[in-house]
Amino acid sequence: RDSLKYREIYGLKDIPSMYRGTIRRPGFAKAWDVFVKLGATDDTYRMEDSENMTYRDFINSFMQYEPNVPVEIKLQEYCQKASDPVVLEKLKWLGIFDKRKIGLKNATPAQILQKLLEEKWAMDPDDKDLLIMQHEFKYRLGNENKMIVSAMAVTGENRDKTAMARTVGLPLGIATKLLATGKIKKTGIHRPIDKDMYEPILKELESFGVSFEEKEYMIDQS
Repeated sequence: RDSLKYREIYGLKDIPSMYRGTIRRPGFAKAWDVFVKLGATDDTYRMEDSENMTYRDFINSFMQYEPNVPVEIKLQEYCQKASDPVVLEKLKWLGIFDKRKIGLKNATPAQILQKLLEEKWAMDPDDKDLLIMQHEFKYRLGNENKMIVSAMAVTGENRDKTAMARTVGLPLGIATKLLATGKIKKTGIHRPIDKDMYEPILKELESFGVSFEEKEYMIDQS
């Protein structure tokens, strides 16, 4: 995602650098790049007879027709990243080479991939997700180099009451309540970047265990 567009929105247009990253397991980004290069993330057209295709057929459909060459070999030749043993193992685990029917009618490539991911990434009833967010601000004040670290960690309760659901749903629910009770006066569509909006929301989120912890550090200048 392009985070540079947020520089001006959050009053950071004069900072020299801005970086956004997402923590993933080793090989995730490369494996996802394989799907992007194939066209498996395309959501602009529907695949004919998709319900009767197997996942193996699905992957094979993006490459040249060579009936005597295994799909696994063709994929590694078509996309170099797929030849990485870590990436290939992830693709095999996901089931893209399985001869199992997709069972999704008139589906786009993206919908087929989404169905497979949702099946494989499904949580067990007692599983708990963990959401971590951290912001780091490095700056110079006078003759001192400093850094502020603002971090949040939220753990879900189970498959139905996830940390993701809480952190996404609660701010909207609290904002709706504040609007209904007249504590937010604005009308129309607004980003939550005004203090009269985000301060009461953040304060109430603390009661649900959703909050950031801030620490300031001196940066060694040696």
